[in-house]
Amino acid sequence: MKAGSLPGLAGPLTLFWALLFFDQLSKWWIRANFALYESREIIPGFFSLVYYTNTGAAFGLLAGESTAWRRLFFIAAALLALVLLTLLYRHVRHQGRLYVYALALIASGAVGNLVDRILAGEVTDFLDFYWGAYHWPAFNVADSAITAGVLLFLLASWRSGSK
Repeated sequence: MKAGSLPGLAGPLTLFWALLFFDQLSKWWIRANFALYESREIIPGFFSLVYYTNTGAAFGLLAGESTAWRRLFFIAAALLALVLLTLLYRHVRHQGRLYVYALALIASGAVGNLVDRILAGEVTDFLDFYWGAYHWPAFNVADSAITAGVLLFLLASWRSGSK
């Protein structure tokens, strides 16, 4: 093993980088091929690709705040979250691979949206699921990674609850 390498992290790190790459590539593709607020129906009555930007948090939280304050707040919050994820990793790394993969998903999503906030001051959202007139707020690959990571972490916690 190389000096400084961490055993058992090849898979989670590959997942982290692959999702980060796909997140940034998909956002770039949307920005390059769609006009802002454009929507293209993919599955009628269920799914469209759209081009929205979100200056706030989930579901537009804090979107109305001043630009400089909001940008600084979300960058600081993402960096703090990454520090907390690192500390959490140190605590759970020996409790099973599900925890490590869950944290890789969450970290990848956090970094993906952090890159958007640093470079543009807003996050690009483009996945639009709906049923008739009922729409789930648009989201992106990074948001999906965070959600999947949290669910995987909860599953790992539930499974280890009996231990």
